[in-house]
Amino acid sequence: MNPIICAIDTTDVDEANTLITDVKRYVGAVKLGLEFFTANGASGVRKLASNTENKVPIFLDLKFHDIPNTVANAIKATAGIDSFMMTVHTAGGRAMLRAAIDASMEVSYLTGKERPLIIGVTVLTSLDQADINMVGIKDNINDQVARLADLAQSCRLDGVVCSPYEINALRKQCGDDFVLVVPGIRPENSSIDDQKRTLTPIDAIEKGADYLVIGRPITKAANPRDSARLIYESLGASY
Repeated sequence: MNPIICAIDTTDVDEANTLITDVKRYVGAVKLGLEFFTANGASGVRKLASNTENKVPIFLDLKFHDIPNTVANAIKATAGIDSFMMTVHTAGGRAMLRAAIDASMEVSYLTGKERPLIIGVTVLTSLDQADINMVGIKDNINDQVARLADLAQSCRLDGVVCSPYEINALRKQCGDDFVLVVPGIRPENSSIDDQKRTLTPIDAIEKGADYLVIGRPITKAANPRDSARLIYESLGASY
């Protein structure tokens, strides 16, 4: 599968449809997050998913983080949404992560479809060492990511979200079958925006990333289609 996931960070359904139309040939999936979901809800996601001309896999990135029962019910509530991957915060703890996996299996049972991958968010790529120290985490940021990835894997999650700088260590720690979803991807000479730990697409793939989440370098480009194409072509046959 093409590893590029285009982050459709807009609240407007029509704009999202237009963006998907522009980039669908060069991306493997699109990501819909809190911004879109808060504005449009499940019906907005279904509207995009039902557009057969723009049929691409949907990564529903809502980063659930709550008590186990609430997270489980939230995942079950997405049963009517055709998404192949979802996120929860690994900091929610063992009981919450296990509840999330169990709920994903129930979604599969209810829909008759393959269950969505459940991916654990480790440390946001907008945070650096000073940021995590400020909220009381004194360990090195790489150690914190490794600890959370180990927790996610022990709870049977399918993989984690990590920054480009943790790819090598997590691939060695968690093995080849553990999915690594990597935001903070920036083509050469592009702005890093609010990301603090970034890498180019080809470097991330060569380190072992499975999926690359790329937003503004594509969606805010003068020509999103050309931007997506150039990133796709830069990867060659690396994946």
